[in-house]
Amino acid sequence: MSWFQSLILGLVQGLTEYLPVSSSGHLTIGANLFGLNGEENLAFTVMVHVATVLSTVVILWKEIVWLFQDFFKFKWNEGMKYVVNILVSMIPVAIVGFLFKDKVEAVFGSGMLVVGICLLITAMLLIFSYLAKPRQRENISPVHAFIIGIAQAVAVLPGLSRSGSTIATGLLLGNKKEKLAQFSFLMVIPPILGEALLDTKDILEVGVSSAMAGLPVSSLIIGFLAAFISGCFACKWMINLVKKGKLIWFGIYCAIVGILVIVLPYCC
Repeated sequence: MSWFQSLILGLVQGLTEYLPVSSSGHLTIGANLFGLNGEENLAFTVMVHVATVLSTVVILWKEIVWLFQDFFKFKWNEGMKYVVNILVSMIPVAIVGFLFKDKVEAVFGSGMLVVGICLLITAMLLIFSYLAKPRQRENISPVHAFIIGIAQAVAVLPGLSRSGSTIATGLLLGNKKEKLAQFSFLMVIPPILGEALLDTKDILEVGVSSAMAGLPVSSLIIGFLAAFISGCFACKWMINLVKKGKLIWFGIYCAIVGILVIVLPYCC
């Protein structure tokens, strides 16, 4: 992997992790365009995912500090309720991650058709959530947190946006858009870190030298910085976009890209 490829893929990961257009789908498309093997660049994937987590911490550090302060008071306060909701939302993705990790990874290697179909599903979710007008709820309940968590678990498929699925599901349930983006970004921190730990275990099993085959340290650093900086920008931008209710444009974008990904291989 060259420094230019790592720069582009890092930017793509940072931007698309928060924008509702699927980071996994876009990374798969980018890797195919560059002719890269995902298994040979496992270390790169881990680094750019950790970079996006750090960007979330930087942008939402006040909220994270508040959650820790309230949680360690060990009282049933707003912060404790919020943490419980995050923990509840993690249950579905934890089940998928521990029980079906190998099957999910097999899907990632099943070709661009899956990416295209999942991008179309993402598009339908975003457009439908924009058109639907459910009764607004003041706070996210544990039941809704679990349902949003199911959406996050399903979104492990390449092309199905994690942020798009969770935010769209929350909107369809009637949760206020002002609170959904923040909750969506905070709830993905533990699963992304957990995924990075599992990938790190895989790196240690195959050997660091094998996992970093064809990946210079300079490319690793460039990819990390690109994902972190673009992630900070995308995280802040996305929170404002959700408040304004502009997700339909991302739905149209996903529909166009999904159709192109499905159709273009048959035209070439």
